Amino acid sequence: MTDVAIDRLARADLPAALTIQAAAYPPFLIEPADAFVSRIDHPAGYCLAARRAGELIGYILAHGWPRGSPPAVGTILDPGAAREVLFLHDLALAPAARGLRVGERLVAAALEAARRDGLTEAELIAVEGAAGYWQLLGFVEATTTPALSAKVAGYGKAARWMRRPLAAA
Repeated sequence: MTDVAIDRLARADLPAALTIQAAAYPPFLIEPADAFVSRIDHPAGYCLAARRAGELIGYILAHGWPRGSPPAVGTILDPGAAREVLFLHDLALAPAARGLRVGERLVAAALEAARRDGLTEAELIAVEGAAGYWQLLGFVEATTTPALSAKVAGYGKAARWMRRPLAAA
């Protein structure tokens, strides 16, 4: 695993990241390029890349965001939005990353950077049956308001609202 490097996701990674995203998600969860770039460019961003031999094999889109207010798929982020929690928007891996624990490393790096910056909690919407994976990483399913439930439902029938403190799980 030492041959996998974690660094900042950049605009130059967009073509490869969009290819990974398209292979990882059903069409209704695909972010258009402009929304994807708004996450990469967000001033409170924690968007990271996993590379093997210089090739992008995975990424995480994460950013500071208002608590309990996940942006809808395709939303272009407001760079001035409050930075109350770390919102993990997307984690996607290429087939070349499978079995290397790349997802865990990307999540851990984003959580640690946000914790160092003073954030104390992370939130996400687990999609397509991924809640079990996120539970292994310390996230728990959380209660929602009717308004939040409606936002989560926009991510599909299997979507689950989850959160965790940024201290070690």
